[in-house]
Amino acid sequence: MIKAIINRPIINCLLLVCLPIVLSGCASFGKGVAEAVLEKSDAEDTRVCQVRGKPFAGIAPGLAKPHSKTKVLMVHGVGDRLPGYSTEFLEKLSNELKLTAKSSSFKDIQLMSFSNPEIKLGNLRVTRLQNENSSKELWFYELTWSEITRDQKALLAFDNSGEYSYRRAEVNDMLKKFSNDTGPDPIIYLGKSRELILRSFAQAFCWMGKDNWNDIPKEGRHGCDFTNRLSDNLNQDQFVFISHSLGSRITIDGITRIVSLLESPEKKTTLRTIDKATREALQKKHVQIFMLSNQLPMLQLGRELPEATAQKADYCDAKGSKYRSRLFDETSIVAFSDPNDLLSYAIPHDFSEKYLDSRLCINVTNVDINVAKVFDAFGLGKMANPMEAHVGYAKDDRVVALIAKGIGEGNTAPIVKEKCQWTEITD
Repeated sequence: MIKAIINRPIINCLLLVCLPIVLSGCASFGKGVAEAVLEKSDAEDTRVCQVRGKPFAGIAPGLAKPHSKTKVLMVHGVGDRLPGYSTEFLEKLSNELKLTAKSSSFKDIQLMSFSNPEIKLGNLRVTRLQNENSSKELWFYELTWSEITRDQKALLAFDNSGEYSYRRAEVNDMLKKFSNDTGPDPIIYLGKSRELILRSFAQAFCWMGKDNWNDIPKEGRHGCDFTNRLSDNLNQDQFVFISHSLGSRITIDGITRIVSLLESPEKKTTLRTIDKATREALQKKHVQIFMLSNQLPMLQLGRELPEATAQKADYCDAKGSKYRSRLFDETSIVAFSDPNDLLSYAIPHDFSEKYLDSRLCINVTNVDINVAKVFDAFGLGKMANPMEAHVGYAKDDRVVALIAKGIGEGNTAPIVKEKCQWTEITD
């Protein structure tokens, strides 16, 4: 459905081209101008790519470390998803990283909570990738939490039926169905389902800690128990998170929830039983989070602050008074936002200190990037398809290359060197 909605000829022609056609009464002239504009747009790629912040390594350097695995968790945003939604992105990422060997089958886990086994927490699909000589290994975890909100969104199904939709213009009907699918998720997340979605994230995080491929069940309903020792190679393994829109809020909230439960003895949870060695291994880790269509500033509105804010020096400085209570040694957030994406935002300079948990030791790099092409709307001004600007990140070669090989640390991909500008911000 989304592909149909964001099809450029439909949106660009019907929403933009048809307006001047109606006003002028000359369909053939309008068609000719539309084709000329689209051809020019395809020929000239002048899209912006500006990176501001600290250098970041991307995934590639971790893959090169001996006796280690790189584990990547993908968390989707608004809209109903089915397992396998990240296939195109994973294929582009594996090509960029030259991981051409793939296990014959993936693992499909129906996530389950031990506290309430009857509640469904979504799906976790795990894919194992290697290079030709098996010296590099990546485990890709695709979290699909849509199952948690699907039944509640069914309340709006009547509006998609012919009884109501036939009265709408064709494009408006497609947009309304898209709105009915995506609009409710942030609202639902503010309610009781938020706890279930965060449990889903915690389960995915727990499975990331498993060291043996055979320890991950091939299929069926399973829960991951933190009481069992996590990976023996936790010190060596690399943890990376990739999220889109609401998924970025879920990722940050999910990690914050984990550290809060670890620090709250009164809360009964298997997280409290993480052994000392595992906790110390986590505290030595440098974690990267790549946020596509970042929405953290907007989704912070009306929310309470985390338990620990404006205390980065206390938690993250080796001489700080609370250094032993941090979760990670460092968390690098790389926030991608298209200026023409109506739902994404850069992260302001002081945002992480004021609104994000100090125990994560966060530093931020912003990537302002046009994933949707900007074109001249017949002299009415420059325009880009806002839907393409919202959902096109995972298909953009520059985005994939930045996630794969970073910038500023000697491994930058040629396309990033050619197409992107980098301004290092050290403070």
